[in-house]
Amino acid sequence: MDPDCAICHAPATMACDCEAKGLEVAVRQAEARMMQSIYNDIRSWVRAHAQDYILEYFRLLTERRKTTHAAHLEHITAHAYRYYHAPPHPNEISAAQAQLKRGIDEDWQASVQRYPEVLEYFYSLVELTLPDDNEPAVKDPPLSALNGGGRKAGRRAGGGATTVASGPSFAHHERDFRDMAPIPRDIPLPRGRTPPSLEPLRDRRTPAPRPERRSYRPPPSQPPPPPQSYYQY
Repeated sequence: MDPDCAICHAPATMACDCEAKGLEVAVRQAEARMMQSIYNDIRSWVRAHAQDYILEYFRLLTERRKTTHAAHLEHITAHAYRYYHAPPHPNEISAAQAQLKRGIDEDWQASVQRYPEVLEYFYSLVELTLPDDNEPAVKDPPLSALNGGGRKAGRRAGGGATTVASGPSFAHHERDFRDMAPIPRDIPLPRGRTPPSLEPLRDRRTPAPRPERRSYRPPPSQPPPPPQSYYQY
C-alpha cells in the first residue's frame, strides 16, 4: 500500500510532484549550509594563485622589454657620439620612451588575457573526494531512526570524509621564483602538473581579501529544522 503524498496528502495514484520538488529544495538548502564555505575557500585560493601567476608573468615580460630598451638607448647614444660627438637628440629619447610605454601596455594586455586558462588550470588542481559506498558511516549513518534518531549528521572523524584538497600548494609556504621562465601564450598550461611557483607580489592590480583557512567541518551541531521547512518552494 503506497502512502499518500507527504506534502499535499494527495493519494499516491495522483502521482503529484510535490515530494520531488521538496527534495530539490532540501538538497539546495543542505548544499548551501555544508558546501558554501568550501566553495568560497576554493574560489579565494584559485583567484589568489591566478593573480600571482599573471603578475609574475607580466613582470618577466616587462623586465625583458626594459632590457631591450636599455640596449636601444645605449645604441643610439653610442651612434650619436660616434657621428655627431654629442648626446642623442631629445626626440630620439622621447620616441624610445614612448615605444617602451606601448610595449609595457601590450605586455599587460597579453598577461591579463591569459586569466581564463590560468584560472582553469588552478581549478583543475582542486580535488573533491567522496567516501566509498561500503564505508560504515555511509551504510549506517548515525542519524538512523533505528539508532535513536535526534542526532545530527556530522562529518566522520578520520579518513573517508568528503573533503576538498588542492595538494601541497594549498598550504602557505615560501616559494622561490627566480628561475621561473615565462610560458609562451600559444602553449596552454600543462594539466596535471604544478606550474612554476609564483612569488606573492605585494602590489596587486586587482587584490582580493584572503580569508583565514578553515578546516572543512560543518557548523556546530544544531537541532534539525522542522521537516515542513524542507519543502517550502
